[in-house]
Amino acid sequence: MNAPPSTNPPPPIISALQEEREAVERLAAGRARIESELAKAIVGQKEVIEQILIALFAGGHCLITGAPGLAKTLLVKSIAQIFHLKFQRIQFTPDLMPADITGMEILQETGEGRKMVFVPGPVFSNMLLADEINRTPPKTQAALLEAMQEHQVTAGGLRHALEEPFYVLATQNPIEMEGTYPLPEAQLDRFMFNVVINYLPEEDEVAVVRQTTERRTAPIAPIFSGEDVLRFNELVRQVPIAENLVRYAVRLTAASRPQQAGAPGFVNDWVSWGAGTRAGQFLVLGAKARALLQGRTHVAAEDIRTLAAPVLRHRILVNYRAEAEGTNVEGVIRRLLETVAEPGAA
Repeated sequence: MNAPPSTNPPPPIISALQEEREAVERLAAGRARIESELAKAIVGQKEVIEQILIALFAGGHCLITGAPGLAKTLLVKSIAQIFHLKFQRIQFTPDLMPADITGMEILQETGEGRKMVFVPGPVFSNMLLADEINRTPPKTQAALLEAMQEHQVTAGGLRHALEEPFYVLATQNPIEMEGTYPLPEAQLDRFMFNVVINYLPEEDEVAVVRQTTERRTAPIAPIFSGEDVLRFNELVRQVPIAENLVRYAVRLTAASRPQQAGAPGFVNDWVSWGAGTRAGQFLVLGAKARALLQGRTHVAAEDIRTLAAPVLRHRILVNYRAEAEGTNVEGVIRRLLETVAEPGAA
């Protein structure tokens, strides 16, 4: 007589592996659904969308650079809707004060008499769009530093934790510099990526004009939740990466620093300041997230190469000589990728 099937639950390790496998499959399958929903509002910009999703799953903040009218705000708001995240937008202006972002303590009448009560600002959200962040003075820009790094706000000597997940996606206009305040390097370094949005090809632009003048945009349906995003954040960190690929990311970063041992000659000639250690960390985290988005559970050198530009472009400062010779930061990054050997390359 056959024994009845066991009703005991599987061992914890097996259950955890099964959950991770299902999460990987769900994430890879969800990418097509995300792109389908975004297509209701956004035409083209697949590379931009991929980079923002990678930052989201890796738990990083994004700086989005592009000319006016390229749907930067619409893209961020649409992504927040897909992940069912609380969305807030701040229009940065020269007269914006730090308390307008973080919140402030005000005197209120309570059951115990008058007391100072903290009123949360728009930073208390899941996804904060800092629109035209370079239009406000450094003091107000710095109000985001603690929130971005520590996920908390300090007011009246008390710390107020932000709700998780928390992301800052900041936009800036690269063509209108009058009345702007360049972001301090310390704040730039808090952004995982600097995502550049360019003008659409003609066919995509025709599709945008036709789509926005013929009918109203269909509502975007939520696909994931904030809890899913936090789970994906943990999953990304569990993706294995070979030692030689970590070294490749570190060498790419280190090669951008002028006057250091082993720095290429063109870096010494053209670069005033190179990328720090955080760039290597974001290269590895981003490569892990990109691998998962493509349905892989291992990192390839191509993942690191693909993300070199968004990770490094706001961390490398070129000098006047580079500008005089017609070289910009994108050119420096291309030379770095040509100079630093990939793992396994002869």
